[in-house]
Parts: sequence; C-alpha cells; structure tokens
Amino acid sequence: MNLKENIQLEKLPKHIAIIMDGNGRWAKKQGMIRAFGHENGTKSVRTTVEACAELGVENLTLYAFSTENWNRPKLEVQTLMKLLVSALRKEIKTLQDNNIKLLAIGNLTTLPQKAYKELHEVINKTKNNSRMTLTLALSYGSREEIINTVKEISIKVKNNIISPEIIDESIINEHLYTQNLPDVDLLIRTSGEQRISNFLLWQIAYAELYFTNVLWPDFTKEHLYEAIIEYQKRERRFGKTSEQLS
Repeated sequence: MNLKENIQLEKLPKHIAIIMDGNGRWAKKQGMIRAFGHENGTKSVRTTVEACAELGVENLTLYAFSTENWNRPKLEVQTLMKLLVSALRKEIKTLQDNNIKLLAIGNLTTLPQKAYKELHEVINKTKNNSRMTLTLALSYGSREEIINTVKEISIKVKNNIISPEIIDESIINEHLYTQNLPDVDLLIRTSGEQRISNFLLWQIAYAELYFTNVLWPDFTKEHLYEAIIEYQKRERRFGKTSEQLS
C-alpha cells in the first residue's frame, strides 16, 4: 500500500514538530558509540525535510539540541556540534534546491562560535526561500523561553511600552522565539518515550501528540506518512464539543 496516497493534502498539518529521539539506543543496538547514532540520524533529518516539502507542509520544527543536552558527556556534545556544522554545510544545497528557509530558535549565543557562524550563514542564504520553513531548536528549552518572554514583557510594562491590561496570547506570542511561526498542529516523538521534554510547551497547547517506537535513525518517509494519516483521523475540537464542530 502506498501510504502517501492516503494523505488528504487539504488537511495537512500546517506545523509539524519532531522530538528526534533514539540515536544513542540505535547505536548501542549496533554495538557502536552514541556518536554513530547521531551521524545516522542526520539521514532521517534529510528524508523527513524532503518528505514534508514534497507534501506541502509549511512548517517543520526539529528538536536538535536542548538546554539540558549540555550536561551530556563532553565528547558527545563536541560530536553533536561538529555534526551540526558539517550538516549545515552539506544540506545548504538541499535547502536551496527545495526552496526551504532555515530558522533557528533557542539560546543560540551558547553555541560554539563555529556552529553559530555556520548556522547564521545558512539562515541568511535561505532567508528568501518560501516553500517551507525548517526551524532547528538548538540549545533550546521551553521554560527558559517562557522566562525570557516574561522578563521582556515585564521590562516593557515597567517602561510604559505595554499596559498590563492588554497582555493576551498574541502579546506573549510576539515575544516567544517562535513569534513568526503558527502553533504546532502535530508533535511527533520517536523511540517509544512519551514525554514532551521541555519542548514548545506554549506552542503545543492544542497539538495532536503522536508517539512511535521507531528509533530516529530508522525513521522513514513512511513513518512520517503514518503519523500524518493518524493526525487526519483525529477530531480537533479546541475545547468545543463534536456537535459544535459539525
């Protein structure tokens, strides 16, 4: 069966976010070090990005490196940063050929200088692309994002730039890292874990959550299609009743 044919293109999620989990366990199953899993995980990134672009998904956000990941063994962190730099260099052609714009969210100033420079070069080179927006969450933590948002709004209130009475969801959205992105429609997590792990807590308020046992390096286009088909089977009520929707 061709799963792609079962996808209703008029009901695509506008924003898919993925927690790419399982690289380390995948490597362990092969009898290899964790870095081997991260390297193979980059292939799934390329496959998923291309599949989303082909379908017509407008926004894809990938959880590449969390604020907590800095606590991992030093060698693994160094490997991840080197992989980031090499992947950005390799994939610039793929992004350009597919008309994909790259963005990044998170505390980006904590990235090594080489990775930070490479990231911004690719962001700049792809800024006019319009087919799809690919966002990498790097050195990202949702609680930190929300804390920063509260601080920024508080300063504006203190300086009489914003009145407390007008603070609503749109004001908060304007101060988040994701200010230019819509809310997440579908959140996918691989590897069988069923946690959010401090990822886009505000933005997934009404997202459909999809968990799969597939380890990230084994994640294929077909797995993505399965997630989207499952998403399209669900009734999204946003607090309303089924009767109200119909």
